[in-house]
Amino acid sequence: MSELFAKLGEETWTVLSGVLFAIPYLAGYIALILVALLIWNGVKRLLTPKKDYSSLKTVTFGDESAVASNTVASVVSVVAIFVLWGMFTASNWVPGFLHVPGPHAGEGEFTYTLTAEDGSTDDATVSVLMPGQGEEIPDAPEVELGDGFAKNDSIVVEPFRSELLLFDGNDETTRRDGAEVTAINGESIERGGSVSVGFGTVVMTDRGTLNVTPNQGLQMEALYLPPPEAVWQTAKDIWNDGFRNFSFAEHLGFSIFRVIVGFLLGAIVGIPLGYAMGLSDWFRGWFDPIVEFMRPVPPLALIPLVILWFGIGEEGKIVLLFLASLWIMAIGARSGVSGVRISKVHAAYSLGASKWQIMRHVIIPNSLPEIFTAARVAMGVAWGTVVAAELVAASQGVGMMIMVASKFQATAIVIFGIIVIGIVGFAIDMLVRMLERWMVPWKGKG
Repeated sequence: MSELFAKLGEETWTVLSGVLFAIPYLAGYIALILVALLIWNGVKRLLTPKKDYSSLKTVTFGDESAVASNTVASVVSVVAIFVLWGMFTASNWVPGFLHVPGPHAGEGEFTYTLTAEDGSTDDATVSVLMPGQGEEIPDAPEVELGDGFAKNDSIVVEPFRSELLLFDGNDETTRRDGAEVTAINGESIERGGSVSVGFGTVVMTDRGTLNVTPNQGLQMEALYLPPPEAVWQTAKDIWNDGFRNFSFAEHLGFSIFRVIVGFLLGAIVGIPLGYAMGLSDWFRGWFDPIVEFMRPVPPLALIPLVILWFGIGEEGKIVLLFLASLWIMAIGARSGVSGVRISKVHAAYSLGASKWQIMRHVIIPNSLPEIFTAARVAMGVAWGTVVAAELVAASQGVGMMIMVASKFQATAIVIFGIIVIGIVGFAIDMLVRMLERWMVPWKGKG
């Protein structure tokens, strides 16, 4: 048990250190938001007349029309994200003076002190060549070996990499003879220790060799985050040539088809189920444990069962998306029915309305806002689950593109797929909002 707590403590500390490392970047982003807000407010004060009736509106809480999305803030937010992306990837689309420091490039050197078994010492100089990003990797430069038993050496370190120096490869006295590096640039070092050498760090490994790591800077390697222009070029290539024998339109069309069919099936089953649970204590008692049990189960956990029960065809993918939507729609419909004001039902009864008329004119209209909110959530979850759904032996789909590209470390394709999923998901959400405004114009007005 103590080992378990020790491991949990170690993992907790790892997570906390990552969070602490990210705090300065988060603070910088928040500062960027506040600076943009101050600039925009200053511009508005200059452009807006002082005697403006909108300034008289002071109530914001509980009024949906009081706080709306600021278009300028949205545009600045998107532009800022792309600028930050370009800054941390040395993008050609961003001016060079905005680029954050990258890995050290150029030439450098350090001196190590080699101590022989008899206690005699000798110094040797290591020339380090560090090419910049995108430059051709040259051969190590030639150097004069020197006269002592420790010979000068040279290495080439690629960007974002480190290089192991077998310093005694050309020395007259080697580690087999009992020789050991005891200092770097005059600073003593032991196995497992490190010394800063200006352009980077030299670490002595447990075997006594030297590992040279130049300063990495803050930029991201293209393997982990390619610049925007690389993703744009990838998008054009996939648009023109397709991906794995299918056009981009086919991949996107299959994903949208699966999401829509899965969501519609979830809504067709979930909404009546939610109404039944909201109107009948028997149905609520019967289905509530099932719904509340299945709601927190992630769709990804159901993939093995879906494959066993429905195979690897389209049925399995659609069933997975159906299950991702079903419980959300059922809870939304149940909440909508339970939230109808009893005073409205009593008013309808006093006017002689039948149960069906109350259902038609009171229950359904007043529950629609909750159902549309659930629909937006369910569509988002279903669209996000499409990646997991297309793990089931799919040959078309945006999720399949992402999974295949990740196996080959094609990060640009992965990011392109993520952007496509985000854009299409946002478009679907906007369409649901438009449909809600058309079908539920009374929302927030009474």
